[in-house]
Amino acid sequence: MSRKMIKLVGIAMLAAALTTSAQIGARHHGKHKGKAAHMNVDPLKAALMGAHRSEANKARDVHRNPAQTLRFFGVKPHHNVVELWPGGGWYAEILAPYLAAKGKYTAAPPFGPRAENLKKKMAENAGVYGKAMVAHFPSNKDGVTVAPGSADVVLTFRNVHNWRFAGEGAAQEAFNQMFAMLKPGGTLGVVEHRLPETMDTAKEEKSGYMKRSSVLAFAKKAGFVLAAESNINANPKDTHDYPKGVWTLPPNFAEGETDKAKYAAIGESDRMTLKFIKPIK
Repeated sequence: MSRKMIKLVGIAMLAAALTTSAQIGARHHGKHKGKAAHMNVDPLKAALMGAHRSEANKARDVHRNPAQTLRFFGVKPHHNVVELWPGGGWYAEILAPYLAAKGKYTAAPPFGPRAENLKKKMAENAGVYGKAMVAHFPSNKDGVTVAPGSADVVLTFRNVHNWRFAGEGAAQEAFNQMFAMLKPGGTLGVVEHRLPETMDTAKEEKSGYMKRSSVLAFAKKAGFVLAAESNINANPKDTHDYPKGVWTLPPNFAEGETDKAKYAAIGESDRMTLKFIKPIK
């Protein structure tokens, strides 16, 4: 073989080696890049985007602001979180998968049909709710309760007015029990329909709206300290005074088709978002 041919073969072999090396490097980089991307997935975002959530529920994210709200309350994937009176489970389907790997999610509906309906929903989708627990709130001797001093975070979304309907004593007892179930230094997150301070307090008894000062009074008496508050869930379009209370607005539309377009344009209720801390003694 001539020197020229030897040189050409050598160049070809070097080019082939470089191509192979580049291909291996690209595969190696792609593999690790994929792994890194997987490791960097925000678990809260993953829960929010999960296929288990209906399009109707996802559509309400713009009104309920779950990512901003949970981050404001400081909810972390390793926390032991209790949600009181989760209703149909709108937040449950976010919190349960978010906490599944490292934390714990407990739904605490009132004792009775609501608890049974929630248990059924969870049993039908074990992939989402497999590790979730169901307790009862308020505490009931006939049901499972949340152990005192066990929760990192207690959350309640639009429920204070329900306890207030049963009287100021019932509302205060609810806050007392929330205080008891939290660890020292633990967080209570409250989202509630806001009644302006200038309006008649009597509206709390049937409208579904609560004054900030009333919520603060219940919390303070139980032992909580207000740590922060946010307007994440505020709605300045809400006039707070409707024929059938807060349920006149979406998503309930209690007036049916009457003025539905007007109420739809207002949107969901104006809500206060309050973060309380159980002091460390």
